[in-house]
Formats: sequence, C-alpha cells, structure tokens
Amino acid sequence: MLRAIGLLTFLFVAGSSLAYAQEASPPVPSQANFKVFTDARIGMVKAALQLTPEQEKLWPPVEEAIRARAETRYNRMVAMAGKVGEQREVDPVEFMRGRADALAERAANLKKLADAWAPLYQTLNPDQKERMRLLVRHVLRELRDGGDTRPMEMHDENECDKE
Repeated sequence: MLRAIGLLTFLFVAGSSLAYAQEASPPVPSQANFKVFTDARIGMVKAALQLTPEQEKLWPPVEEAIRARAETRYNRMVAMAGKVGEQREVDPVEFMRGRADALAERAANLKKLADAWAPLYQTLNPDQKERMRLLVRHVLRELRDGGDTRPMEMHDENECDKE
C-alpha cells in the first residue's frame, strides 16, 4: 500500500512538473532589451544604496556577478523558448536530472553573487542595510506573486536574482 502511494505521488509530482514545464513560455526579450533592463536594475540598486566613495571601490565585483547571473538567465530563457514548440516524448528521469543540473549551476552562481556582495555588505551603514533588505523583500515578493505564471526554469532563476 505504501509503495502504491509513493508511486502515485511520484507520478503526480513528475507529471504535473512535466506539464508545467511544457507550457508556453512568455516571449523572450531581445538581448539588447534584456541588457537595458539589467542596467536599470543595477542602477536602481546602486542608487538605493547611495554608496560612499570607499564603498564604490567594492562595487565592481558585485556588478560583475549580477551581470554574469543575468547573462546566464537570458541564455536559459532563450534555450527554454527554443524548446517550447518541440513535440517529443519526455523522459521523466532525464527531466529531473536536467533540472538538478540547472539548479546546481544556479546555486553556484548565487554563491558567487553572495561572495561578491559580502565585502561590500560589511561596510554598509544601518540605513543602507535596511534599504538592501527592502530591495530583497520586494524582489522575493515579485517572485512569489509572479512565479505561478512562469515556466519552472524561469521561476527558479528569479528566486534570488537580487542585486
């Protein structure tokens, strides 16, 4: 009985994940437009923090890590959009392995972003830290509110794309 419940649970989760992943993805912006939006997000974060001249010296690695994550995200969006029209049979095991690989890559990229932020964050004054917390909360709220309408790859990427 327990085995049957486990099998049904697996089939339900895998089946709903596969169906969700195969939904049509939203249109992918051009690379130029994506770069403009990335620049705007970086500018917004930098403006909100109001960095001092000393803190500005610690900003380049943060911006580089943000841009690297954005580029990886854009490439993933393009790859997902290219797969939307494909009519092929989905191997659930390969699907799960692919998801695991994507999540591992994203985890490594997020760790690089956190490592880039650490030295700068340590120099922020209490007001700057509060503004950063507000930015992160805003981003997390957007992810939670918008996550239901995006394919899993995009949903997972946005998790903590927070600059």
